[in-house]
Amino acid sequence: MPIRNVMRQGLKRAVITGGLEFAHFAGRAGLMSTARGMGAIFTLHHVRPKVPHVFDPNAHLEITPEFLEAAIEHLREEGYQFVALADMPARLAIARPGERFAAFTLDDGYRNNAMHAQPVFTRHKVPFTVFVAPGFCCKTHGIWWETLTELLRVAPHLEFDFGTGAVTMPLATPFQKQAAFSRMTRFVQVETDEATAIERLDTAAKAHGIDPMMITERLVMREPELKSLVLNPLASIGAHTVSHRSLARLSDQEARREMDESADRIAAIIGHRPETFAYPYGDRAAVSSREHRIAKELGFRLAVTTEPGTLSPRSFDAPTTLPRISLNGLYQKPKYVGALASGIPFRLLRR
Repeated sequence: MPIRNVMRQGLKRAVITGGLEFAHFAGRAGLMSTARGMGAIFTLHHVRPKVPHVFDPNAHLEITPEFLEAAIEHLREEGYQFVALADMPARLAIARPGERFAAFTLDDGYRNNAMHAQPVFTRHKVPFTVFVAPGFCCKTHGIWWETLTELLRVAPHLEFDFGTGAVTMPLATPFQKQAAFSRMTRFVQVETDEATAIERLDTAAKAHGIDPMMITERLVMREPELKSLVLNPLASIGAHTVSHRSLARLSDQEARREMDESADRIAAIIGHRPETFAYPYGDRAAVSSREHRIAKELGFRLAVTTEPGTLSPRSFDAPTTLPRISLNGLYQKPKYVGALASGIPFRLLRR
């Protein structure tokens, strides 16, 4: 089954590439003009110079600074105005016909957001929001997908108990490593309590000389860095839970605590409670109507998912359910950014 999943991912990537190419052509030709949205919220994670790896399962989560710059320039050429996420409702409410707006968000609070993304945003005078999980910046929680990647890169094979006894996963080839990554991801996100699964993964990593907390230390901004970041008038900080667990899988009380405590801890760092919130993972499996309601009750003005889509003024009738568009590291072509922002690919997928 994991091998089949790897093959399915390759096919999915080919289909997405074809769809982006068609959307770019359709947009340039003026086809499907009614599909174009008025606003787009972009999702980023890592922004850093590319370091090639034979095995790189998280490649979709990183783009280069050069691509970010090209994306901004392309959107500006297409007439987009750049606004802070928190200002998007007001700008769309008074938008004139033909005006388009874009906001940039970055999830997880990686150090490279300040080192490599911030200079690009500053140079182009583009506002940006960084969603921070205090468990990462305070080094109380590891980033399991980064831990898993490092483990699979160094181990010749991995013995792991998924609940029915130890299973040996061969890791001699990138294909085998990707199959193991898919299997472990399903274990963490679907099959077992997430915190328990991550604890068992961390134990396996430590047995191979990998310290999950040192990975977090290396990758994520600490409190002084966040305080420095918000001195930039273009930068905003949003909440992203404490531990970055799937909220839909938690109890009512625990989900609320994760969301509320993350905002309180960020307020203690930057001096005010954040107005915006990003749901971890952000897809339909990780976010339910309960979380939308809790976000509203906790006073967040806006909350963003990772469900793809563009914005209209009506989008803010439900401001805690907003879609975002991923700037995916596997598709780093400026023309794809315009195709995505148009909304055409999402209309095609709904047909």
